Amino acid sequence: MGISADHPATLDAFTKQNGLKHLLLGDFRRAMLPAWGAMETNEASPIYRYARRAYFVVDRAGIVRYAKVMPNPLDLLKPEDVLQALKDSTK
Repeated sequence: MGISADHPATLDAFTKQNGLKHLLLGDFRRAMLPAWGAMETNEASPIYRYARRAYFVVDRAGIVRYAKVMPNPLDLLKPEDVLQALKDSTK
């Protein structure tokens, strides 16, 4: 599943436009993202906050097996890196 800080209507449109088959959850109020280290803040401007692109693999027991928070929100992991993280999490 994916989690985004975007508005729920934006997530619905993005899901339809891109034909996503997985669930997108919204954290529009930014309650969860800081707890996972996926929120960029600026001490000079407390209202300036944006979600960082982050990847987490959590197993069925709720154990985080892989975590990668990207320093730049435009950075992406390669699909093969995500697949490797999934494979490694099942060992």
